[in-house]
Amino acid sequence: QVQLVESGGGLVQAGGSLRLSCAASGIFFGIMTMGWYRQAPGKQRELVATITSGNTNYADSVKGRFTISRDNAKKSVYLQMNSLQPEETAVYYCYAKRFGNDFWGQGTQVTVSS
Repeated sequence: QVQLVESGGGLVQAGGSLRLSCAASGIFFGIMTMGWYRQAPGKQRELVATITSGNTNYADSVKGRFTISRDNAKKSVYLQMNSLQPEETAVYYCYAKRFGNDFWGQGTQVTVSS
């Protein structure tokens, strides 16, 4: 099993930045993909960014502003978010895929004020 714990959420003004962190515990071996999703009130959960063996994938809406990175030695994945906008207020979830199984963190709230 894999446990994921997010941190780094909070309140930021429009145009500001936040850095999210996600630490994995449990069985880390075999985790191929890690990433971030978000869910705004009344909306479906959506992909933000993923990273697999150094290859990254971003939602079009965050390209050029968000950067995902991973430190396998620390069993962690990070999301640097710049130029945040109010519509990006959401709960941000850490994600990992291991041998076809999906794992999720409990989420961290990001609120962007206008």
